[in-house]
Amino acid sequence: MAKRDYYDVLGVKKGASADEIKKGYRTKAKELHPDRNADKPDAEAQFKEANEAYDVLKDPDKKAAYDRFGHAAFEGGMGGGGRPGGGFGGQQGDFGSAFSDVFDDLFGDFMGGKRGGGGGRRAARGSDLRYNLRVTLEDAYAGLQKTINVPTSVGCEQCDGSGAEGGSEPSTCPTCSGMGKVRAQQGFFTVERTCPTCSGMGQIIQNPCKSCSGAGRVEKDRSLSVNIPAGVETGTRIRLAGEGEAGMRGGPSGDLYIFIDVATHDLFERDGNNLFCRVPVSMSAAALGGSIEVPTIDGGRGRVQIPAGSQSGRQMRLRSKGMPALRGGGPGDMFIELAVETPVNLTSRQKELLREFEELSSENNPESTSFFSSVKSFWDSMKG
Repeated sequence: MAKRDYYDVLGVKKGASADEIKKGYRTKAKELHPDRNADKPDAEAQFKEANEAYDVLKDPDKKAAYDRFGHAAFEGGMGGGGRPGGGFGGQQGDFGSAFSDVFDDLFGDFMGGKRGGGGGRRAARGSDLRYNLRVTLEDAYAGLQKTINVPTSVGCEQCDGSGAEGGSEPSTCPTCSGMGKVRAQQGFFTVERTCPTCSGMGQIIQNPCKSCSGAGRVEKDRSLSVNIPAGVETGTRIRLAGEGEAGMRGGPSGDLYIFIDVATHDLFERDGNNLFCRVPVSMSAAALGGSIEVPTIDGGRGRVQIPAGSQSGRQMRLRSKGMPALRGGGPGDMFIELAVETPVNLTSRQKELLREFEELSSENNPESTSFFSSVKSFWDSMKG
């Protein structure tokens, strides 16, 4: 039976570009693969036919010969192919070579890069590190510069990160020829795996450095100065590029990620950029109304007016007394929440009694005493 035109086999026009030919082959390979066409007895033959066509058309020399002489260019007697017996190769084509190219195109990046020239140094990038840093709410409000100690891997000074002793250089791995990966043909597929000899590095060290045992890095604690911007909150992530674990054998370092955890506060509760402060007031003060003095996160004092007859849970706002915005914008607000139990619809006599009661009971409110004790400690610490 006469052989089909290779361009027709791949579904492309004569004179198609290399990219169009590869795309056509990829489409046909997926469409005709025997594993997907178990019910079609001729699928395997068509699959091999597509492979044969691609093996010829992907090669510029073979393609030129085919465009000029057709199938006769590969049937012996045409000569000029550089192989014994004339022609450009066997009629069945090299399946491993053809599918390997498409394997590279489909999976090369995922497997760590396409094949390149042998002997190239494959220094592995260091791992990223995570550091959990707890700060106070006051620190989150004002921002701070903090020095942290990070246990990590750093480049070995004895071998300058190469992993080799005495200034010697690593040699190309004989198993993978510096590729870092080896390939094996299994039926219709080319399977690629990390080289077992060099563990994917592409190089082996005959005389490893005694300090780092050939790794090119050693364990060491590092002191780093970290700038914590104002407005951070729990979960904020700060990235320090290149401050992570050193790479293997001189490879680039990873990054250090600092995760912020803002500690709870005795006086303030945070919700986004807003702050909430629960302030206990006496029954008589809430019933009669008046003003109270409250702390603010910057160490200052604010004064709010309590409307007469206020109930527990009532909130008053102090604008712009909350947390600063981390990524621009104005600061949040501070909300004062009252904790009272207040009688309503008071008579004149009741008001008079409450005024007298307030004067007599100022020292008998345990919650108020505890709160203002904490406020005094807070102000004293801010002064210090």
